Formats: sequence, structure tokens, C-alpha cells
Amino acid sequence: MHRRIILAAPLALAAPALAQNPWPDRPIRLVVPFGAGGAIDTLSRTVSARFAEFANGHALVVENRPGAGGTIAGAFAAQQRPDGLTLMMADIGANVIGRELNPSLTYDPMTSFTPIIHLVSLPAVLIAHPGAPQQTMQAIIEAARARPEALIFSSAGNGNGSHLFMELFLRRAGVRMTHVPYRSGAEMVTALVRGDAQFGFPTVSSALAMIRDGRARAVAVGTAGGTPLLPGIPTVDTVLPGFNTAVWHGVLGPAGMEAGLVARINEVFARIVALPEVQQRIFDTQAGRVVGGSPADFAAHIRREFDTWAPIIREGNIRAE
Repeated sequence: MHRRIILAAPLALAAPALAQNPWPDRPIRLVVPFGAGGAIDTLSRTVSARFAEFANGHALVVENRPGAGGTIAGAFAAQQRPDGLTLMMADIGANVIGRELNPSLTYDPMTSFTPIIHLVSLPAVLIAHPGAPQQTMQAIIEAARARPEALIFSSAGNGNGSHLFMELFLRRAGVRMTHVPYRSGAEMVTALVRGDAQFGFPTVSSALAMIRDGRARAVAVGTAGGTPLLPGIPTVDTVLPGFNTAVWHGVLGPAGMEAGLVARINEVFARIVALPEVQQRIFDTQAGRVVGGSPADFAAHIRREFDTWAPIIREGNIRAE
């Protein structure tokens, strides 16, 4: 029962768009901002495997363009024609806060794309080294207040979600720690397991194996509502009201796409992620929850994300590596 997944928003199906926009009439390119094997690549290939069934028999071809925190892919996708033939799997760095982290970015993440559909939300979790004496959020906050910057947290890189989630936690709590960035989620969790850091804020999927075998301890789930994969673990909002963080991914196109075309593309992806087997795979591989919804819903989500993270990046003078 706990593995059942329910859509958080109604799927946007737009039947009139089907007749007006017989999209696609050829294979579609999906640009992915990170390399093969990661969470966003896994999601992209899960979706692409069922794409042809709902898209006139045409394939969704995954094209990995990693580098520069996803902004190499973002710059490429932003330059494509708004004809629905090139889409992008959205990531917060490439498509929301990239210019905040790198002011010399050649495109504006907030104006260079057309939001199409919010696909998934991946819960995050505050974890601690098993030897850390602080067992609760309140104990961590009190220790950080008593010894500012003496405690260390690891992240998967400057401006990465794992960095920003912890910065938000510390800011809301009014305390400080020392940040040590690594190059990936795997490295950041490994550093914590070694004892090089006491705390971290990765996705549940990247930390779950180490939590289950006792190499890391789950302190609190950052996503409101928690996750059935960590029963009994409190959520951060029980101590810091309103706190709600998650990694998310969706589909975007270049700016200037025609509304009927956007509705048609939304329909295709909505039908894919409505499939129970697709939802189950997303949960099994990434602890993810399907969101769905309309293009307007996704646009509003992107704006909320920008409004949350841009001030933290600016005030903390955070820059991409």
C-alpha cells in the first residue's frame, strides 16, 4: 500500500490541440543537462521508453550534453527553434538559477524557455554521520549556534541542490556551518560516511542505501509530507515551519512556442507519467513522485523556485565552481 503513487495535480489533457497540432511528425530530441546514469538521465530514459506509444509512433531521442552545472545544455536548448522538435529535461541550475550562480551566462534561464510540464519531485533528506552526537534537528541547531562554523556539511558542489537545501535550513534556523563541496552526490555522501563531514542534505534516493545499512543516519525529510521510504523520520517543517525542499524535473522548450503545440506536448508527457508502471519505476529508482499539471502550473513552480533560491545565492555570494 505504501508504494502506491498518486498524482499531486490533475494531468493536463488538451484534446483540441491534437487535431490542430499533429505533433510529432518525426523523432524528437530531448536534451539532458547531465551525463548518462544520473537521476535526470534515468528519468529521461524511463519517459522515452514509452514516448512512441503516445506520439504517432515517433521516438524521443535522449541527448546528453553535460557540463557547467547543466548550463551547456541550457544554452544549446535555448537557441533551438520553438517548433517542438527539441525539448529539454529541466533542472534548477540550467533552467532557474544558472545566471544567479554565473552572471556571465549567455542566456537567461527565466526568459529563454517555455514551461511545458512538471514531471517529478524527488524528496531530500537531512542526514548525519552515525557518530555525530546530535540526534535531532533541534540538537543540530543548538550545536551550530554554540559553535558557529565548527560543524561541517558536505554537498555535491557549489549551488547544487544539496548545497542550497542546507543553506536554507541554516538560514531559517539562524545558524552557520562550514561548507565543503564535492563533485557529485555520491562523493558528498561518501565524505559524510568517512567522517569528513557531519551533515548533508542529499536526495533520498542517493542516500537510502547508506541510511538502511547504518552508514548514515536520517535526521529529517526536507520535503513536506515526508516519504514512505523513511517511515517515522520527521519532516523539517515540524521545526522550521514552511520548509519544503525537493529536487524536481520537467520538460521545457525554447521560448516562443505556440500555445496549442505546448498543450499537445503536455498531453503526451502527461499520459506517459500517468501509466502506473512508469510511476512505479520513478518511485523505485528515484523515490520520486509524479506531479503532472498544466504548463501554467509548471511556470508558477519555476517562479516560486527562483523566488526561494535567488536571494539565498545573492546574499551568500554563492558562485558556480
